[in-house]
Amino acid sequence: MALGDDPENREIGSEDGGRSRIGPPPIPSPLSSWLVPLFVVTNVTLFSIAMFVNNCPKHSESHHSPNHHCVATFLGRLSFEPLRNNPLFGPSSRTLVKLGSLEWCRVVEEHEAWRLFTCIWLHAGVIHLVANMISLLFVGIRLEQQFGFVRIGVIYVVSGVGGSVLSSLFIRNGVSVGASGALFGLLGSMLSEILTNWTIYSNKVAALLTLLFVVVINLAFGILPHVDNMGHLGGFVVGFLLGFVLLARPQFKWLAREHIPQDRRLTSKYKPYQYILRLISLALMIAGFVVTLVMLFRGEDGNDHCRWCRYLRCIPTSKWSCEDV
Repeated sequence: MALGDDPENREIGSEDGGRSRIGPPPIPSPLSSWLVPLFVVTNVTLFSIAMFVNNCPKHSESHHSPNHHCVATFLGRLSFEPLRNNPLFGPSSRTLVKLGSLEWCRVVEEHEAWRLFTCIWLHAGVIHLVANMISLLFVGIRLEQQFGFVRIGVIYVVSGVGGSVLSSLFIRNGVSVGASGALFGLLGSMLSEILTNWTIYSNKVAALLTLLFVVVINLAFGILPHVDNMGHLGGFVVGFLLGFVLLARPQFKWLAREHIPQDRRLTSKYKPYQYILRLISLALMIAGFVVTLVMLFRGEDGNDHCRWCRYLRCIPTSKWSCEDV
């Protein structure tokens, strides 16, 4: 990145008062990415386990119905449910509930809060799984290479849980599974990373507009029926706030501090606005989790407090209805 006339970006002075002509510090080599591929393997493995537990041929025989035919029977026990039951080529909703899917009555009335976490590792079908895993590899590997597995792992899991909490607060009917909330958390963290590290980007406006376009398009798909857009929004907001907390980059002179004379040593690793954004975002995230969790386990319906929020989940048209969503 070219350096301008900003005092922080001028050449670093030498001990004798001259200019040392030292350029920017060398760009660190990308970190190895292993956590995101591990997440992909985990999701694929758990989907295979779900299909094994589902065992479509066995419970298909118990129905004694000529219309209850499994799909891809050559897979044997791993064959899919009939498309009229699950058009995504996956297990039955009963199997998903058994393995930890998100369902309001079980989370609130039966106190199975662990479902807020387990549901982000399950998928409704092959199409659902492939779409999410491709997105995870595309977005997650780059972030892990830049910021390390700890920070990206925290953003992924916490965003996924945040999406589950908001989904449960607004959606009481149906079963919800998938890593979409966690994926939107990664997108949200990418957006806040651009904003908190604004001064180091050379094509900042282009990067911001491109990312906003991707986010808006993905959220727009959430207004279709049977898509859990509240989970998407919850994950995105949590990831956006966590990005300010975890993904701030040190200022330039801190990275080159070994070349700075002793009398000019920096005392602050980050810029003041980065510290401010970090504190505000952390406070908002904690407050948001506390409020939504209290409301959820008190049995409150989020729709009673936000009448227009139903349009964030589904917009009725002449082609489909949103009554059951």
